[in-house]
Amino acid sequence: MTFIRAIAIALCGTALAASAALAQAKKWETVRIATEGAYAPWNMTAPGGKLEGFEIDLANDLCARMKVKCEIVAQDWDGIIPALSAKKYDAIMAGMSITDERLKVINFSVPYANDPNAFGAAEDPPLAKMPGTGQRYSPNTQEAEALKAIEAIKPILKGKTIGVQTSTTHANFAEKYLKDTVEIREYKSTEAHDLDLAAGRIEAILADSATVRGTLAKPEFKDYVLVGPGFTGGVLGRGVGVGLRKDDTDLKQMFDEAIKAAIADGTVKNLSEKWFKGDLTPQS
Repeated sequence: MTFIRAIAIALCGTALAASAALAQAKKWETVRIATEGAYAPWNMTAPGGKLEGFEIDLANDLCARMKVKCEIVAQDWDGIIPALSAKKYDAIMAGMSITDERLKVINFSVPYANDPNAFGAAEDPPLAKMPGTGQRYSPNTQEAEALKAIEAIKPILKGKTIGVQTSTTHANFAEKYLKDTVEIREYKSTEAHDLDLAAGRIEAILADSATVRGTLAKPEFKDYVLVGPGFTGGVLGRGVGVGLRKDDTDLKQMFDEAIKAAIADGTVKNLSEKWFKGDLTPQS
């Protein structure tokens, strides 16, 4: 009886393990993707309420490659990671950079875009004469050069008020390198700091260069320009990727394969040129 009972327990354990494996191997038929809807041209809400932008087009393309139905929903930036963890949706595509701090909480796909940051300011001096405009540096691989470029812009920035979106890599960058030079004013969205820039309540904004260009394309910013050197890496992360829950490893693999295919066949390049007027394809 003891032998038979042992066999029964072993078979039961095997069945439970197989059941757990099946539960983990979820068949994805629909993937719900959150975006901010307020970070043009990455993602934005059109006057009729329709979501559009680079990431909306790319999300639909990736879902088609993964053979799943794509549902894209808008979510405020400041609650976007907690809502992912709460399973309100399955993924985030919202111009979110891959950083070590975020990797403590969620996982990321391989990057689908990479863009340096930049300042937007009135074309009148002094900010318009900021040195290093058009140059690009990475603290990861050019630490000395990057720090030298940052020190070079501090005299012009001294005493100015700079707008950044809260809980972003740009806010982290400003806090790490410029807090002794400028007043950093944080906003819930880039649209909010754009309003204060237009009203003259702040002297400049700091965001990724594609977003700054999107701001400056608006009629009210015809007398504003993109200035200063661009930075990537370090506190700015390792490119923009799809945010995912850590236990959804199968979904990460699906996104990784779809993104790599979209990069290889030029889809990412074409979409970034459509929305950003430049190629933001990550460089290997």
